[in-house]
Amino acid sequence: MRIAYFGTAEFAVPPLRAIAEHVVAVVSQPDRPSGRGMRLTPSPVSALAQELGIDLLRPEKARDPEFIEHMRSLNCDVFVVAAYGQILRESLLEGARHGSVNLHGSILPQYRGAAPIQRAIMDGEAETGVTLMQMAKGMDTGDMIDIVRTPIGPDETYGELAARLSELAAAQLSTWLPRLAAGDYPRVEQDHAAATHAAKIERGESILDPTRPAEEEYRRFRAVTPSPGALLPSQWGDLKVLRARLSHAQVTPATISTEDGFVVGFHGGALRIEELKVPGRSAISGPEFLRGFRIQNGTPLLAT
Repeated sequence: MRIAYFGTAEFAVPPLRAIAEHVVAVVSQPDRPSGRGMRLTPSPVSALAQELGIDLLRPEKARDPEFIEHMRSLNCDVFVVAAYGQILRESLLEGARHGSVNLHGSILPQYRGAAPIQRAIMDGEAETGVTLMQMAKGMDTGDMIDIVRTPIGPDETYGELAARLSELAAAQLSTWLPRLAAGDYPRVEQDHAAATHAAKIERGESILDPTRPAEEEYRRFRAVTPSPGALLPSQWGDLKVLRARLSHAQVTPATISTEDGFVVGFHGGALRIEELKVPGRSAISGPEFLRGFRIQNGTPLLAT
């Protein structure tokens, strides 16, 4: 089997590792500045390809005609795509003998788009999964080949769920790879009328608001953790909430209770902040925050 693998994010790492022996080329996004020093850093998939010694391509634009022609010249059986991050042209998708398939982190046709895992958590879905699909011109509109389903844990964050789904995707891809490479697999058309869109998470959507229902804001926290990260506006600056749990303590919204750790009142409930970052400081626990800033029970979250 000759496979080319397109991937960038951490989600795409386990599937690549699972089929690496058959991969003749890996395509990933170019290295990007990262960290305090803004050093050029390879994507998680690029780093794995380099570790495994697989030929690595990092085109700035995957639509470049020369790149497309090069991919076609590799004479691959199939292209596999997972969390790559660029829209691929039909001329590229058709560049392998049996076209291109994608590992998508939702139960299609629900949550087509850039943030299916985060949106499923934010919307309070009880279940999600990975859909192995044939790629087509539209965004996540291609025929479905296989779906693996899994429940969403009540406290599971985006990072935790994405890690689980990536392992499910790896097992799914390993099982189907021989048939994908042979072009011998079922294709079921999606119910396009039932499709929903999972738009990219905007920065403003990561801000926790104590005037909204506690359960809703807990889902928001889980959906944006660890990325882009939940922010809680306060009189000490925008607190980045790293770990939190839903609490049923009766606390006035936008007020701090110190009776059971660092608990902030929301509408109809509360959140216990277990770990956080104050602007310009390292991560600390909720009790450390209370002691360090000498916060008393009943202190308002925002300055009055």
